[in-house]
Amino acid sequence: MTQRVTLGTLAGVVGFLAFVEFTSGVLQGYYTPMLTDIARHLGIHDADLNWLEGSQLMLSALVVPAFAKLGDMVGHKRMLLVSTGVTAAASLVLPFTTSFPLFLIAWSIQGFYTVWLPLEIALIWSRARRLENKSAITARAAGFLVAALETGAIIGALTGGALVGTLPLTVVLIVPALMVTACFFVIWFGVKESPEPTGGRLDVVGLTLISLALIAFTGGLSLLRLNGPGDLVAWAVVALGILLVIPFARWELRHDDPLIDVRMFASPALGPVFLTAGLFGVSVLGAQVPLSTFARTDPAVYGYGLGISGFAVSLIIGIYLIAMITGALVFPLIARRLTPRVTLIGAATLVGVGFLLFLPFHDAYAQVITNMVIVGLGSGALVAALPAAAASAAPHTQTGVATGLTNSVKTVGGAIASCVFGIALFHGATGAGVAAEGTAGSFSGYLTVWIVCGVTALVAAVLLVFVPKQAFTDTPDAEAADSAAPPAVV
Repeated sequence: MTQRVTLGTLAGVVGFLAFVEFTSGVLQGYYTPMLTDIARHLGIHDADLNWLEGSQLMLSALVVPAFAKLGDMVGHKRMLLVSTGVTAAASLVLPFTTSFPLFLIAWSIQGFYTVWLPLEIALIWSRARRLENKSAITARAAGFLVAALETGAIIGALTGGALVGTLPLTVVLIVPALMVTACFFVIWFGVKESPEPTGGRLDVVGLTLISLALIAFTGGLSLLRLNGPGDLVAWAVVALGILLVIPFARWELRHDDPLIDVRMFASPALGPVFLTAGLFGVSVLGAQVPLSTFARTDPAVYGYGLGISGFAVSLIIGIYLIAMITGALVFPLIARRLTPRVTLIGAATLVGVGFLLFLPFHDAYAQVITNMVIVGLGSGALVAALPAAAASAAPHTQTGVATGLTNSVKTVGGAIASCVFGIALFHGATGAGVAAEGTAGSFSGYLTVWIVCGVTALVAAVLLVFVPKQAFTDTPDAEAADSAAPPAVV
């Protein structure tokens, strides 16, 4: 009987949300093959496309904490609807403008989709937490959602690449907008609201302080990437962003209903999860562009790289995403035989080993694919497991906040890595005797990328060793470990 309840609950919660995550994946993969066409459509240089990625990452870092908290307060479905409506409106602007500033604003606002997965995991947990095996249900549901996301990314990239050469760009850009609009109605009619919202009032002061900190920090990183590590103004802005976290933390500790209960960072179960998310962001967000450019670099000219076509690169990306899907689906099965904690350690280790294998094995197409499959298996498990683990270990009044924090911290980790890797590749290119006007990074820069990604993943694995052994499970020991965490202030 319990098994039927478990499967029924899983199917009911995940069924409609899987389409939402599929659409999220489409948004992440669909535009990639047509970025050059978008640049020509807007009349801008290819280098200006970097503003699209940077602005969307910055906005998502600001949106997730607020929407995660509001989800706990007024209902996760309600905030999922709001974020989907905003994303749909922004997506509908993109096909009908040739103004780069307007396109940039709409593209940035489209980044509201980054809050979907944290809200969905929080909604699933709130629906499942009264069941006997709630942690297993949440982990399995997260695996299905991430599988849907990565499947959407693959299909989105293939569809976008096929359509952009055959249809006008305006028509091509309408497709994801229509899918997001459909998501709004899927959520409205197909998803039930999470029970027992906490209510309360939004901590506007806390939201303002953390927003200023994130804007300063990510803005400073952007300046460092543009102007180089010698820019003292950029370093000052980064330092300001870090310092602004102090008044934010002090305010949250005094507030009776904080935006983010900073005591969660001291939890023996949650603290390492948040740190792991940040370290994981280094590779899953920061290494994408360097890996693509390394594969395209001509070894006959630069002495390194694979010199393959864009289509061959897309095959590597596709295989990597399939490995992520596999990792996401296999994680709950392995976690059931071992424990979620041990499985998380194994997943982080796979990511670290996969990147460090690039050091000796990077000269052949098959070597790169092998490395990326290893990385993908671990990455897929972590993408699914981290928000689910945070939900299971967080106080019930902070479920959305905890799952959102894994996303926000991951984004910050990716922003830091993007800055460091950009500087390393550019500095190495000029330092290695490559002409400044050349387009390739240096081999030493790529070595830096692989080492940093590998080491940070292994550090995350070590941090997870210190998590209580039965954390993220439904055993009495896990309940005791959760109760040992500093309680939320309510």
